[in-house]
Amino acid sequence: MVLLSGGLDSATCLALVSRWGWTVHALSFDYGQRHRVELSAARVLARRYRVASHRVIPIPAFGALGGSALTDRGIRVPKSALGAEKIPVTYVPARNTLFLAFALGVAETSGATEIVIGTNALDYSGYPDCRPAFLRAFARVAKLGTKAGAEGRSLVIRAPLLRFSKGDIVRLARVLGLDTSLTTSCYDPGRRGVPCGLCDSCLLRAKGFAEAGEVDAKSGA
Repeated sequence: MVLLSGGLDSATCLALVSRWGWTVHALSFDYGQRHRVELSAARVLARRYRVASHRVIPIPAFGALGGSALTDRGIRVPKSALGAEKIPVTYVPARNTLFLAFALGVAETSGATEIVIGTNALDYSGYPDCRPAFLRAFARVAKLGTKAGAEGRSLVIRAPLLRFSKGDIVRLARVLGLDTSLTTSCYDPGRRGVPCGLCDSCLLRAKGFAEAGEVDAKSGA
């Protein structure tokens, strides 16, 4: 079960596990994010990799909670401010906790044995739910709070890119043959999904492509 946002990291995870010959299911979320263009990218990627199933779970109430520039139109997405805040306003409260909880339910009903998430703890915006400690804690939740765990069939939470730099991720994507132009990373895209080139996510993406010595066909800068 791959959590597929349509961004570079999750798409690289999809390309990676597809190489392993597994039966792959993809899971995306429509939570009122301002960058909903990522869902279109996720659908394209799911078709490209011929996943067994691709579900888009709507969570309308999540966006209504506000508290993040990604779900509240009244909060501006910071530009050219990478690293200026320890936890930036683009952090969506409890997002990965909720996404992984949904993934647990879908995994149990679909028979999936592993949940793959593209979190990264080296080149990222400082979100607390991207850290190794959080993933370890959630793995324990998966073991204690599911039928599979109670029966000794614990679901594995796998984050293959956790210790990768953005440059490493871009290099891996190229090795895997991922068409990175199909992915989108921008938090504040313009019309037709054109990336702003200045938000945290765009800056981190640009950093990765520069480190890898690659040209990003998706760049809006």
